[in-house]
Amino acid sequence: MPSTNGRRVLLAGASGVIGQRLVPRLVEAGYVVGGMTRSAGKTDLLRQLGAEPIVCDVFDRERLIEAVRDFAPDVILNELTDLPDDVESIGAYAELNARIRTEGNQNLIEAARKSGSPRYLAQTVAWQLPEGPDALAVAELERSTLAEGGVVLSYGQFYGPGTYNEGSAPAEPRVQIDRAAELTVELLDAPSGVVVITD
Repeated sequence: MPSTNGRRVLLAGASGVIGQRLVPRLVEAGYVVGGMTRSAGKTDLLRQLGAEPIVCDVFDRERLIEAVRDFAPDVILNELTDLPDDVESIGAYAELNARIRTEGNQNLIEAARKSGSPRYLAQTVAWQLPEGPDALAVAELERSTLAEGGVVLSYGQFYGPGTYNEGSAPAEPRVQIDRAAELTVELLDAPSGVVVITD
């Protein structure tokens, strides 16, 4: 692995399922991590994991631009989703999750442009979504990320501790959550393109 030399990673979605696994791995790899969350109640958790907490809602565009500029990242890693704790409620969140992938991602890209255009990576899914807002949002996120010379991290369904699939592995494509985090850290310097992250 190349030397990180204290490079700065702004991790959006740092208190999420994969975010909580990424922070300690990034710190261990030598990165300085700004952990972005919209919830002030998650700052202690992020500090314990080793991140510098950044409380900011991705939909507050002006505050986001200011927060990204202040942190001055070398890399922005967009792991934002808007999903319920209970998998049974997932359908009700389709519009919310679509918005975070479109407007939220676009706001992050704009903040990146206004802070020196750091490397940009954004998460999406490795399976075919049914037609609708979610599928359109994924296509838009991928298009806009690639247009910035960024990397699309196309994850299989997560399984393992803290995921919707704690007790058993879901259908393929799938990826164990800790493996997904390890591979993500290795991909921070990947060339622009879509990278499928599966077992």
